[in-house]
Amino acid sequence: MKKRHEQKLIVLSIVLFLFLNIPLLLIFNIDGAVLGIPILYFSIFLFWLIAIIVSFIILKRHYE
Repeated sequence: MKKRHEQKLIVLSIVLFLFLNIPLLLIFNIDGAVLGIPILYFSIFLFWLIAIIVSFIILKRHYE
């Protein structure tokens, strides 16, 4: 794997760590729901899904 791709994945991991940190997560701890899912859970899974998609794109470019 190229060093550039490794750096992108490391940055993605750090950003995901910061977004899933308790003080930032508590911002989304409000009453309400999106599609019947509480906003806190929805935001956690949304960040997770975005991280999976971004890492897939990075790794797909590497293996082409």
